[in-house]
Amino acid sequence: MEKSIYSAEYQQVCELLRQLRREAGLTQVQVAEALGVPQSFVSRYESGQRRLDIVELRHVTDALQVRFPEFLEQLGPTWN
Repeated sequence: MEKSIYSAEYQQVCELLRQLRREAGLTQVQVAEALGVPQSFVSRYESGQRRLDIVELRHVTDALQVRFPEFLEQLGPTWN
């Protein structure tokens, strides 16, 4: 099991988060404001430079107005 932030699986997580943000019509600044963090936080996790823990991931999906189980369902097919 590869634990690197550069793993293909983690890059899929990052891409899905970026896609969902764009589909919601949100900027990185807007997501950052909803999370109470700097815009660079959003930029780093979207680019794969920062790994999110499970709690942070849940907060991000909330900010994107996507239920966490729905996020996992959307991610699921790419991991099969």
